[in-house]
Amino acid sequence: MNELELVDWLKRTVTSAQGLIVGIGHDCAVFRPNAGEDLLLKSDQLIEGVHFRSDLPPAAIGERALARPLSDIAATGGQPRICLVSLTMPQKPPAWVKGFFRGLLRLAHRTRTALGGGDLARSDRVYCDVMLCGVVPRGQALRRDGARPGDSLWVSGRLGKPWDRRIEPRLALGRQLRGQATACMDISDGLALDLHRLTKASGVAAEIERIPVARGVSIERALHGGEDYELLFTLPKNARGPRGTTRIGTIVRGTPGNMFFEERPLEPRGYDHFF
Repeated sequence: MNELELVDWLKRTVTSAQGLIVGIGHDCAVFRPNAGEDLLLKSDQLIEGVHFRSDLPPAAIGERALARPLSDIAATGGQPRICLVSLTMPQKPPAWVKGFFRGLLRLAHRTRTALGGGDLARSDRVYCDVMLCGVVPRGQALRRDGARPGDSLWVSGRLGKPWDRRIEPRLALGRQLRGQATACMDISDGLALDLHRLTKASGVAAEIERIPVARGVSIERALHGGEDYELLFTLPKNARGPRGTTRIGTIVRGTPGNMFFEERPLEPRGYDHFF
């Protein structure tokens, strides 16, 4: 069973909770606690040797641990509010632990995210899980299942950047896209795989016309490499994307999830933890 199959099984198996508007299969859960506001819930893991190299500075690791779920809040058009951080690690000097949290807290301060608590434990490698809570005006959360035939397809930056580069969550852009984008998600597992997820969720197909590639990398890396943390979104026909974004294609009718690049079928390959 690969990751997509597991997610589909969970969507069929899990019973929806009262107040849960959007659940499994989207970038964030959307929960409606109060009139006028929807709550966004996101959990994201950071594992040594999987998501970062062990020689990365501790402050960079801490920042990355929070940046990853912040990217999902951005993809939902939300504003982060509070996070819980669970960290397990081998015996580390105090300077390493403080460096980790300094990096995380710098980004938390910049994005107005409060650290509300968490958990600490010992393990054979560094492992961090961040539970992030955000908010969005009621009914305005961006989702990945609203793309329609004729919509234009956009990304927020160049793709294929190095995995260890600094992540800049596109929070301001996400909020700007509320009420404009018909669908949105972040690119974390590669353009091809994440676009497949968006088109499959929306019941449409896509034609890619161009790809904004980072300097010095191949089209293959930009399509399938992952760890870009840019926003992938669709807009109604003839609408223009915000400044700094790039139109890469068009949403079309067809078998849900099918994609074409340079008039040839594009395989939905990318980073999959279970395949």
